[in-house]
Amino acid sequence: MNALEDCLQRALEGEELTPQQGEFLLCQTDPGALEAIGQAADRRRQQLVGDGVTYVVNRNINFTNICEQHCSFCAFRRDADQPGAFWLEEAQILAKAQQAVEQGATEICMQGGLNPAATQAGKSLPYYQQLVKGIKQTFPQLHLHAFSPQEIQFIARQDNLSYQQVIRALAASGVDSLPGTAAEVLDDQVRQVICPEKIDTATWLEIVGLAHQEGLSTTSTMLCGHVETPRQQVRHLEHLRQLQRHSQAQGYPGRISEFVLLPFVGQHAPAPLRRRVGRDQPDLGAVLHLTAVARLYLGGAIIHHQPSWVKLGLSGATEALRWGCDDLGGTLMEEHITTMAGAQGGTSLEPAQLRAAITSLGRKPRQRDTLYRLVSGS
Repeated sequence: MNALEDCLQRALEGEELTPQQGEFLLCQTDPGALEAIGQAADRRRQQLVGDGVTYVVNRNINFTNICEQHCSFCAFRRDADQPGAFWLEEAQILAKAQQAVEQGATEICMQGGLNPAATQAGKSLPYYQQLVKGIKQTFPQLHLHAFSPQEIQFIARQDNLSYQQVIRALAASGVDSLPGTAAEVLDDQVRQVICPEKIDTATWLEIVGLAHQEGLSTTSTMLCGHVETPRQQVRHLEHLRQLQRHSQAQGYPGRISEFVLLPFVGQHAPAPLRRRVGRDQPDLGAVLHLTAVARLYLGGAIIHHQPSWVKLGLSGATEALRWGCDDLGGTLMEEHITTMAGAQGGTSLEPAQLRAAITSLGRKPRQRDTLYRLVSGS
């Protein structure tokens, strides 16, 4: 048995791959090896979740693009006085939530830039709490998936609170789970290049772990396909796997519910990183390769894997369902962050489009909620 066969058999038997084995799989370039990795990831997906493919009816609400940070991949942020800057009023947010409910949404995903103007007399937390309460008091049936670890850190810093105090206050106001965004790549060398003002790796992991401890599940993400190496990609996956295992071992009520690859889109990104990467749109082959290795590496720790149809297009995301993914994401209804970077996948899909893509592979579509509970009738 050669090294590749040994790695794949180990993963299919439910053993955890080592970081060295993960890096070895990511460094394969032979077409036959890539096909074998993809097939193994598809088999591992089938072992863990069967042949159903889930999706969620949800809406994104980005309440502001005014941000104090200057990430080198971001075409979304604006200064307050720049053309295109926006900061939604509560009535506008509620109108978007109303439209989502009318279209059958079960989830609102709400995130925004780090807007210093949200601070009133040194207090940011009351502003964020009001955003939450406005939605939950009007639409208590909606699951509110809101505020990244970076936003938690921003509130805590602005108000001189601990991360745990912020998480508890937001949960008490109605936040049901946290997006695992702002992770980018959990390697501080990479972060110094692409997001030097953002929280470091240890802080991201600390905040997500505290969310789990407080009973809030989170997602997890990786921004891939820019300056990171295979070793750094594996380091990111290893951090996620260890964090999930720790939350499970401690008996925390929260968990990482899914892993989502977010390939870099550079068409309208700031010029220095765009020139360094030398590509405006994702390399689908490289994304599928990483998708498969992530499935094999994360194994039974993080069960659900999702591609980004916004970044890959629906056809690319559908292909990812053959490389280890078992979920096609959400309807979104609107999407600004990736679209403003130049993504060509669109900003909204109907449930029928997601279902058709799933059935085109001979697999069964099933509507879920944010925490992967099946919606009645699906």
